[in-house]
Amino acid sequence: MCAMLSLTAACVLFGACATKPLVPYSTDTPPMILMPATEAGITDQRARFREIYCAVLDARGSEVPDTRPCEDALTRVGTEPTGTGKPVELGPSRRHLVAAVVPGVGYDCFKPWLSPPGTVVTHLRQYGFDATLIDVDALSSSANNARQIRDALMTMPAPDGPPRIVLIGYSKGAPDILEALVAYPEIRSRLAAVVSAAGAVGGSPLANDAEQYQADLMRHVPGATCTSGDGGAVQSLRPAVRKAWLAENPLPAGLRYYSVVTFPQTERISSILKSSYNKLSQVDSRNDSQVIFYDQVIPGSTLLAYVNADHWALAVPVARTHPTIGALFVTQNAYPREALVEAILRFVEEGMTEPVR
Repeated sequence: MCAMLSLTAACVLFGACATKPLVPYSTDTPPMILMPATEAGITDQRARFREIYCAVLDARGSEVPDTRPCEDALTRVGTEPTGTGKPVELGPSRRHLVAAVVPGVGYDCFKPWLSPPGTVVTHLRQYGFDATLIDVDALSSSANNARQIRDALMTMPAPDGPPRIVLIGYSKGAPDILEALVAYPEIRSRLAAVVSAAGAVGGSPLANDAEQYQADLMRHVPGATCTSGDGGAVQSLRPAVRKAWLAENPLPAGLRYYSVVTFPQTERISSILKSSYNKLSQVDSRNDSQVIFYDQVIPGSTLLAYVNADHWALAVPVARTHPTIGALFVTQNAYPREALVEAILRFVEEGMTEPVR
């Protein structure tokens, strides 16, 4: 009974049970981000990232949970540049980068039920990296959570050398981070890089038909201690809100911005997420069941990868802690997240020898 309540709440939260039709984009449809350089200023580094990620997967082998061949872990989209052929450093990190992850809507409500195993942190520490979760309100606005991100970063020790924090925003965590960067300039010197990981940078059309009271159902997940906060989570995810914010708030220069986009093959979408995938496909079929692929990209960032995983599989290990639900509903939840985060940190570390453009 508790498991089904949790699943139902998650279904409502992520739009998987929505049935109201969406309105397709027309003149405002963003351009396809498929080329090395576009009007959006995207730098395509998929080839080098593929080299690093494949090397990590090959080297770690069965020690990585849910491992899969590299060709199946990433999706080839359009024309991907040729790799560099340079060797990949797989030894201990020289800079000891720390992945600081900002989660998406409802995670703080869902976390006690999910009981995440912490394998990403354990894996990274073997190689001189580290990871931490930045707690933000599960159901509050991006402006509210931006302040919490600021406060969390300022309590961390100031770097006595190059910055070590790689701030990773998953889903709504990405716009929360971007608002923090603009509103609180004091945090910028502490950051080695900013990464959108399936981030709702441009929002999601699913939010146009959702209401905050639906998200509030997450407060009834067994063990949840989250509150409604300022009640602005759903509003913050609406595309018009995100588009207006990006137009009015140029991102700070001098930081490294990266984007990891979930772009799954249709057979890699969990059964419970198929309805939201189909609904979002009324706008654009190139989606991960929650966010269209181009809405996940930070303007002016470096594109690292199109990942062959749905929105949940990238960061929410439901099947690992609830295998029955995984087998019946979250059927494509297995993904080598540990190897992916290691590859992201290794890519960032490699790039820190070069000046920020």
